[in-house]
Amino acid sequence: MNDGISIEVESEKNVFVPVKTYIYLFVKRIFDIIVSIIGCAFLVPIALVIKIVYMLNKDFDSIFFTQTRIGKNGKEFNFYKFRSMVPNADEVLTKLLKKNKKLAREYKKNKKLKNDPRITKMGRVIRKCSIDELPQLINVLKGDMSLIGNRPYLPREQEDMGEDFDIIVSTKPGITGYWQVSGRSEVTFDYRLELEKYYSQNYGFSMDIKIFFRTFKVVFKCKGAK
Repeated sequence: MNDGISIEVESEKNVFVPVKTYIYLFVKRIFDIIVSIIGCAFLVPIALVIKIVYMLNKDFDSIFFTQTRIGKNGKEFNFYKFRSMVPNADEVLTKLLKKNKKLAREYKKNKKLKNDPRITKMGRVIRKCSIDELPQLINVLKGDMSLIGNRPYLPREQEDMGEDFDIIVSTKPGITGYWQVSGRSEVTFDYRLELEKYYSQNYGFSMDIKIFFRTFKVVFKCKGAK
């Protein structure tokens, strides 16, 4: 008899959990659309200022940076940011890592360089206050990303993610997330994976709300962005 009750309760859980998930995803998507539409209105004046500064420094390349990233369930998409590095940043990185073993070890450990020589003067300013992330609102509006989620990883990072890959990409990547409000550039790549795996296994309204408001605190203090 106890077994019968147990099965019945378990059955009810299986019915209601997906419904809660669908409601969560629906509300989250509506919120993403509203905020991204409002946010995109600020992109034009900000882009104009960045373009003028770059031109004054004799940099006439596009101020936008487009890159292939991994989205939900491993689907790749075009990712947008304000360019904060030299135009040929990927080529420069390849050469740097080949020439400098110390930098190569740092990049392997963190997937970032603490004092990245590729970053422009303007780039350091917009990175410090996370302004370079704003064009990702276009990705949010398109549905490639969400406001809150895991970092959209590079295809070349998939191998380094190992067994964590499938768990992390089971949720849509976001502009901000558990990693961003927990140290960001100050944590190692492996610890970042642990944080993002935790988010994918525990996401929900409560966690998203906490991350959303903690993001303002982090951005206001310009903490962790490099």
